[in-house]
Amino acid sequence: QVQLVESGGGLVQAGGSLRLSCAASGTIFRVDNMAWFRRAPGKQRELVAQITSDAGTVYKESVKGRFTISRDNAKNTVYLQMNSLKPEDTAVYYCNADVARTKYSWTEGYWGQGTQVTVSS
Repeated sequence: QVQLVESGGGLVQAGGSLRLSCAASGTIFRVDNMAWFRRAPGKQRELVAQITSDAGTVYKESVKGRFTISRDNAKNTVYLQMNSLKPEDTAVYYCNADVARTKYSWTEGYWGQGTQVTVSS
């Protein structure tokens, strides 16, 4: 099996920073795309940022210039550095990874359990 374990959420004042981490472990041959999603109260889950295996990135428009996604392929870990946080960034943040478990497997999507980020005004 594959597990994604997130850490780094918490409560911060507007304008502050947080860094989220998500480590994939288990039976892993290769990790392709990794991403961060979030779900705010009463809203649907949305993509925040995505990073490919060769470090290509995509960001939600409202976080560009404030959030930075990165990864450490040796550790199968993805990070989300969040600066200049706003109250509207308050949500549960989930990491997602496309994982091939063996050399001959297709990739499957896995999710972390979620970590709460709360930004106070």
